[in-house]
Amino acid sequence: MREGPEDRPHVFPQGRRPGEILFVTLTMAVAVALLAAIPWQTTWLPGKGLAAQPRFWPALSLGGVVLFGLMNALSRLRVPRTPGRWQEAALWLRSLEFIGWYMLYVIAIPLIGYLGATLAFCTGIALRTGYRGRAVWIAAGFGLFVVLFFKTGMNVKIPAGAIYDFAPGSLRYILIRYF
Repeated sequence: MREGPEDRPHVFPQGRRPGEILFVTLTMAVAVALLAAIPWQTTWLPGKGLAAQPRFWPALSLGGVVLFGLMNALSRLRVPRTPGRWQEAALWLRSLEFIGWYMLYVIAIPLIGYLGATLAFCTGIALRTGYRGRAVWIAAGFGLFVVLFFKTGMNVKIPAGAIYDFAPGSLRYILIRYF
C-alpha cells in the first residue's frame, strides 16, 4: 500500500486553530506578570554564582515562555485564522468547574472525613461526567481503594473528619486512624 501526502501526519497545520492567539496572549501575559514579580518574591544571594541564585532558573523559564510564546504568535499571525476563538475560550472556562469540584472536596475532608469525601468526590465526578450504572460503582471502588491505599496502607496523615466525633470511642479511633 502506498502512502500519499494526505496519509502522513500534518505537523505544521496550514490554518490557525480557534483560540490559538488568545491562548498564547494569556500565557505570555501571565508569564510577564510573574517575571515582573520575581524581584519581590526572591532575593539575590551575595557570593553565589548566577546559576545558584534563587531567581535565575524561574526567570530563565519564564523568559523562555515569553520568548517562545512571542515567536509562536508572530509566526501564526500571518496564517489565516479559523473562526471560533470565543467558543474555544468558553470551553476553557467551562473546564474550570472541575477546579471548583476539587476545592469542594478539599473543604469536605475536615468535615465528613477522608473516606466520605473521597467516595462522594469520585462518585460525584463520575455522575457529573455522564457515567451511570456500573461505572459509578467502579468510581466508588476506586475511591475506597485510594482511601485504603493512602490512609491505611501508606499511613498518610490526613485530618480526621468532624463527623467522626459522633462515633463511639473504639469506632472513632478506627475511623480516625484508618479512614
